[in-house]
Amino acid sequence: MLKKPNWTIRSEATLPDHVDPVEQRFQQLKAAIHQQLVESLDLSRVGQDDRDRMLPQIRQLAERVTRSRKAALSKFDRERLMEELMSEIFGLGPLDVLMDDDTVTDILVNDAYTVYVERGGQLELTDVMFADEDHLLRIIQRITARLGRRIDEVSPMVDARLPDGSRVNAVIPPLAIDGPSMSIRRFGAKPLEMDDLLGGSSLLPEMAEFLQAVVEARIGMLVSGGTGAGKTTLLNALSAAIPHYERLVTIEDSAELILQHRHRVRMETRPANTEGRGEYTQRDLVRNALRMRPDRIIVGEVRGAEVWDMLQAMNTGHEGSLTTIHANSSPDALARLEMMCAMTGFDLPVGVVRQYIASGIQIVVHAARLKGGARRIMRITEVTGVEDGTYCLQDLFGFRQTSVDQEGRAIGHFYCTGAVPKCLEQIAANGVSLPEGMFAERKMEATYGA
Repeated sequence: MLKKPNWTIRSEATLPDHVDPVEQRFQQLKAAIHQQLVESLDLSRVGQDDRDRMLPQIRQLAERVTRSRKAALSKFDRERLMEELMSEIFGLGPLDVLMDDDTVTDILVNDAYTVYVERGGQLELTDVMFADEDHLLRIIQRITARLGRRIDEVSPMVDARLPDGSRVNAVIPPLAIDGPSMSIRRFGAKPLEMDDLLGGSSLLPEMAEFLQAVVEARIGMLVSGGTGAGKTTLLNALSAAIPHYERLVTIEDSAELILQHRHRVRMETRPANTEGRGEYTQRDLVRNALRMRPDRIIVGEVRGAEVWDMLQAMNTGHEGSLTTIHANSSPDALARLEMMCAMTGFDLPVGVVRQYIASGIQIVVHAARLKGGARRIMRITEVTGVEDGTYCLQDLFGFRQTSVDQEGRAIGHFYCTGAVPKCLEQIAANGVSLPEGMFAERKMEATYGA
């Protein structure tokens, strides 16, 4: 049993205004029954197959505790209590109803009484709540224990992946000042494909056709953007253009890529154990991947010194490798790569580093989430080389936001700059043909709302 962190539980008088006291008391009753179940049953040996067998025992105990607390529950509330108790034992407690909702892409638990979700790119406050901080802590501990991880006062932060592929991050006191907090980034069982991105107006068919040609022609690509901009989603969609006979190795901190590619090997980093041993970083995995005979290496996100090994792979026979990076724009993405290269400890001139980056990465795609939740490909930029120590960049396609509508959603249009990519020759050499006039300067289509 993990030691209970030392923080003060808020009384009903200090609850946030949006919290229904009746709902809180219901959650407290459920938490009390669950605690008695923990004390009377060996829940560590309970599996999903035991649900039907345990239901009569749970119902009997729930009725006994309800009577002892003199809590009058309607038939609807009794059935709801049974259902939520099963979620407490077998699932994620109050969060199960959100995990079952396919429209929810993010679950953000600020505290025990405040849970937001993201739907369609917009955040919404829900009526989901926990009984108190202890209840939320137990859910977090259960999640981490099932994943073979730990979270306590010594190690008060965890980043892990749920069995369904969702990514969970949790922080508890003393790092989280107001009590435990948790976020869950959800990924659908079926990844979004390019047609889905086109249907959502994230980009236009001409842009998609060009990016797919770039991937097929083994041209190195970097996808940049902020959190929630759709970088991983775009990477998943673009991977469909990789020929089926090529061998892929994917490397991630928490596995999020769902590639529709049979000839692949997936690797995931591993944190150190309680003794400080057994850690394997992205750099370790990239180095090992070079010995696995990959045709391409896909790094979910470069964050540190592994960028140097990634660039080496791109420049030594692993053309067409893909990765993502957090950045505000295409030039910022290249600048961040330079900073990460400096983290390797190699004292190389800036001009040499830039030449190395420009040799490995020829296309930078910048994605963003605009006001109102719309996700757009903001820039497709070609890196044509380095001249006088400075990157030579030319934008090929872009999205220009012009205003917002009455509901606060971004409005704008896609455009083509008129610049002809220098990589067209390489694309043609790989047997991929693009339509004439694709790169003519123009406003590409009617105005798009979010």
